[in-house]
Amino acid sequence: MKYYSTNHKAPLATLEKAVVKGLAEDRGLYMPEYIHPLPKAFFDNIQDMSFQDIAFTVAANFFGEDVDNDALQDIVYDTLSFDCPIIKVEDNIYSLELFHGPTLAFKDVGARFMARLLQYYIRSKEQGAGSKEVNVLVATSGDTGSAVANGFLGVEGIHVYVLYPKGKVSKIQESQFTTLGKNITAIEVDGVFDDCQALVKNAFMDKELNEHMRLTSANSINVARFLPQAFYYFNAYAQIKKKLEALDPRPSTLDSIVMCVPSGNFGNICAALFGHAMGLPIKRFIAANNANDIFYKYLQTGKYEPKPTKQTLANAMDVGDPSNFARIIDLYSRETNAPSMTSKASEAITHQRITSLISGATFTDEEIKETMRRCYKETGYILDPHGSCGYQALKDSLKPGEIGIFCETAHPAKFKEKVDAIDGIDVEIPERLAAFMKGTKQSVQMSKDFADFKKFLLAESERL
Repeated sequence: MKYYSTNHKAPLATLEKAVVKGLAEDRGLYMPEYIHPLPKAFFDNIQDMSFQDIAFTVAANFFGEDVDNDALQDIVYDTLSFDCPIIKVEDNIYSLELFHGPTLAFKDVGARFMARLLQYYIRSKEQGAGSKEVNVLVATSGDTGSAVANGFLGVEGIHVYVLYPKGKVSKIQESQFTTLGKNITAIEVDGVFDDCQALVKNAFMDKELNEHMRLTSANSINVARFLPQAFYYFNAYAQIKKKLEALDPRPSTLDSIVMCVPSGNFGNICAALFGHAMGLPIKRFIAANNANDIFYKYLQTGKYEPKPTKQTLANAMDVGDPSNFARIIDLYSRETNAPSMTSKASEAITHQRITSLISGATFTDEEIKETMRRCYKETGYILDPHGSCGYQALKDSLKPGEIGIFCETAHPAKFKEKVDAIDGIDVEIPERLAAFMKGTKQSVQMSKDFADFKKFLLAESERL
């Protein structure tokens, strides 16, 4: 499998290059040349397979041509040392709980897989360039930083730099990546998430920096971070199929599953859409936004107009220029670039394809709070602010006969102060989360000026 850039101005790359470099030379995001459909037999029997076996089948479809089969199986099984169950919240609405990993957030899957795949490539090149430390740059608006930091913690040959916006992540989230030490450096940027992401992208494009350091990214711009997130959508289908077939051997609702994904940088829903392209039988998707509604407005107008980030209650979705929008456009514009077709016509067809499969929703902080209160009062289920967007989007748009699944992307305890105040409860803090909070914060203060960040990294390259 070769990987091309969404900007179509960079040479094709191998999987190894796409993973190690993160971003293509033309600043585009890497995309696989082909998306192979999975056989019908896989979906016929998926309800009887384990999560690990499902994920390995999907991983082999993506990466099997480029990673040794036994090594890939080890990577997948080691990554998925926890479950991602679906829980019934009310009739026809289920929560896909993605917070049962080490840092209690959905990004544990992609971060752990990428860490292990990157280490696989480092170990396979013990001589030459492979002996030089790989430096992972990751921008976070909340959960990415903790998932990546813990996924890579102690991995030999890799150093991680987590860039996060000062004062704009929860204290619990912050404690999960600022207290680790070892091969993890936390950088507190005086700006918003988009500033952090811009620093990372500019670093990849800086020739001098890349001559001194081997740089890669663990944001969802990296194919090894976002693609493995498809695993749990296949597993969710397997679980719902098993539940429905227990009630009815031939449930008609299996053709009417709606997947709702709270969306910020759009890596998670992008992985779900890749799963759909591989044959995952989801009827339609909903991208649930907070007040950062750039994608929602694109669905309405066909125009993509990035805006400055708005700070909201659902902070991990506070993204005003989502990187993975480029992948979604590329995915649905394949075969629309015929020589006889104008750019405007191609854009119109792409927009039509996207809106035929994906709808959007957007919620204010007050609407998020009201949904959290009502869901807890009526069902007893505790939503975090991000899951609240997904749950309400289903409530608003689910049609008779449809089954809705929304992603609960982080444990409510990661937003304890907010959840307690909104729901009037005392959310129990899981033991592994409490352990992070006992650590000592270690962070580097940084402006949003790239010159300052570059100077810091060059000094790090000399030290390392």
